[in-house]
Amino acid sequence: MLLSICIPSYNRPESLLRLLQSVDAPSDKIEIVIAEDHAPRRAEVCNQVNLFKESSVYQVVYHENEKNLGYDANLRSLLSLAKGDFVLFMGDDDAFKPAALAKFIQFLEENSTYNYILRSYEIEHADKKVEIFKYFPQTTVLKAGIESACFLFKRSVSIAGFNINRRRALELSTSQFDGTLLYQLHLVINIAYLDDTIFCDIPVARVTQSFRDNNVSFGTSANETKFTPGKISQENSIRFTEGFFEISDDFDKKQGTNLTALIKKDLSKYSYPILSIQRKNGFSNFFQYILKLAKRTGINQSWHYYFYSFCLLFLGEKICDKGIIFIKKKLGYTPQF
Repeated sequence: MLLSICIPSYNRPESLLRLLQSVDAPSDKIEIVIAEDHAPRRAEVCNQVNLFKESSVYQVVYHENEKNLGYDANLRSLLSLAKGDFVLFMGDDDAFKPAALAKFIQFLEENSTYNYILRSYEIEHADKKVEIFKYFPQTTVLKAGIESACFLFKRSVSIAGFNINRRRALELSTSQFDGTLLYQLHLVINIAYLDDTIFCDIPVARVTQSFRDNNVSFGTSANETKFTPGKISQENSIRFTEGFFEISDDFDKKQGTNLTALIKKDLSKYSYPILSIQRKNGFSNFFQYILKLAKRTGINQSWHYYFYSFCLLFLGEKICDKGIIFIKKKLGYTPQF
């Protein structure tokens, strides 16, 4: 089997069903694997999956974890359950773009020698405006090395459409980064450092960003005690960013590289989403957040960080979002600094 679509599920039966119904690809090429992570609405999730299975042509594997593993450990659980040569992760609040998955699978068949494929995707904002994340104008090969590891790091944070060779991912399996909510970045940098990777310019997924509704579930697992569930607080945002460097620092120690320094410069240039997530909590809170984030993470290494901060402070998130979406639409891809 070519591809396993792997879905970590937690307490979202309605959006999970929407995701399942958006799968439209040759049934002989894929399987769908769902790992339900011991959430309060488990019975509802199970019911939705069973309803889907009754009318679906796809092979569906549904697994219930005996305890709440948390995001990172649940990804490893899915990798163990999957049977495909490749794994494509999707959040249970995401969905596939119509007709895009079949095209992506064709791309995967034509480029199956690469162990990691950086995907393009879209985000639907609360006002229904769509922002595209397309990192090059066309399909591009990224040569193995520290520069590619750095480039892919920031651009692989979103799990939607994340595509990786399952065998290589299993070889890199570790519980060391459980609780960072960023396990996929550990996989990416270790592959990109040694192997060529490739960017696919087909936007395969539509992301809803439901975490921005201040109703997040991260922090409910014993593996995620550094996060407070229920809202996106200053501390949650800063600790999430610190997790980037927990992973890259470990890589530097093992490989003798300077990846963390490179990532901090790159994150600084593209720090807008890291900053904007706190703007809705008020001017004063956001100003404090800018200072704390810089002090604790050191990502204030470019003028971009201060430019984004200034614009968000005085223009607000909505106007800034519209400006970024406009620029991306004009260019047709994400600008590179």
